[in-house]
Amino acid sequence: MARINDDSVDLFKDQLGRLGESHFLILYWCAQGEDKGIKYNITNCFDDLKHVGITRTKQTAVSMIEALWSLCFIDIREERNRKNIYITKHGARALQQLVVMGGFSVKSSSFLEGNQA
Repeated sequence: MARINDDSVDLFKDQLGRLGESHFLILYWCAQGEDKGIKYNITNCFDDLKHVGITRTKQTAVSMIEALWSLCFIDIREERNRKNIYITKHGARALQQLVVMGGFSVKSSSFLEGNQA
């Protein structure tokens, strides 16, 4: 049974190694939104990725979001005609490891910064 656990650890490390800055920022912004009690949706994410110069198309933003969803790092829920993004426990663990590894720098979400109390 230990072999399955070793394989899971290896898989998680490989998944982390394939994440880029955009994935890191999406996880970070989702966690930040949940911490602030602000719903963060796909349109907000696209606007933020565009603001920091990562993409100019919503299609690219959606593909980044879907990749994180496929890895079970985020959940997407349809709420009041919006597709809100929530970080999962696996996504939180991935974010924590990415922060510890220090490969990416935090960039502010213009949406979340504009919604501060």
